[in-house]
Amino acid sequence: MNDELISRNWICGGYKEFSIRDPKPRTIHKATVRDRVMYQAVYRVLYPIFDSTFIFDSYSSRKDKGTHAGIKRLNMFLRKLSRNYSLPVYALKCDIKKFFDSIDHKVLLALLKQRIVCPETLNLLDKIIDSFHKTPGKGLPLGNVTSQIFANIYMNSFDWYVKKDLGMKYYIRYCDDLIILSPDKDMLLDNIRYIVCYLGEKLKLSLHPNKILIRKFHQGIDFLGAVLLPHRVVIRTNTKKRIIKKSTKLLKELQTGKLTKSRFNQSISSYLGHLSHTKSRKVRHFLYSIKARVQNLY
Repeated sequence: MNDELISRNWICGGYKEFSIRDPKPRTIHKATVRDRVMYQAVYRVLYPIFDSTFIFDSYSSRKDKGTHAGIKRLNMFLRKLSRNYSLPVYALKCDIKKFFDSIDHKVLLALLKQRIVCPETLNLLDKIIDSFHKTPGKGLPLGNVTSQIFANIYMNSFDWYVKKDLGMKYYIRYCDDLIILSPDKDMLLDNIRYIVCYLGEKLKLSLHPNKILIRKFHQGIDFLGAVLLPHRVVIRTNTKKRIIKKSTKLLKELQTGKLTKSRFNQSISSYLGHLSHTKSRKVRHFLYSIKARVQNLY
């Protein structure tokens, strides 16, 4: 691998395709082990170069960020804008249509060139980007660690456009999920056209037409698996059902010997950790009860 990189003769070893439900169906493309090692090395070089240029409120695939931090930040925004839940606040929620499949290779490489000047590095990045096509000249593989940093680099100019040019102070993005808060509903409606134009003209992306929503805070703001309401954050109903279903399945696998007790406890603890950020007493009680049953029986 080292010799191939030095001689610029590296060629991607291809991808293995498989599907998961997370919770919606997703197609993952897994690279070979040797390529994954190289992609991780590239990611480690790119991350400090570009992360410092990102807005604070970009929460996907970044250190000290993630879903829980994004929910917490949104909750703080809502509390501040509503002046401790006493004034109305509106949330504009948007979702980019087929985000990873729609990322344009030429646009992405041009964005990388704004910070990377080394010809050898750019040549390698071009090969990595060109190693996958959903359609000609477009698409990044879900499963590559490089796709995570590429996605944030791709959306960075848009983030700054929303914050600076549109003046949207209360804006949060998690991958392709965008949310903007304002006490002025008409202003949010007016800004949709600017968002659509920028994404289309600059990044060759489009919003999902059925996922452009404006909701009042007291109706509940659905974001990253949680629903934020005045005075409380609750778990999404579908997420509750999914956790109960999965934990019940894990218990059956443990009872039939398909799963170890250690792996079972690890999974249940992971669910409990996720639920600890929301008001979900009944689901937590259910998980604690089956965990106690396992402790007593095994």
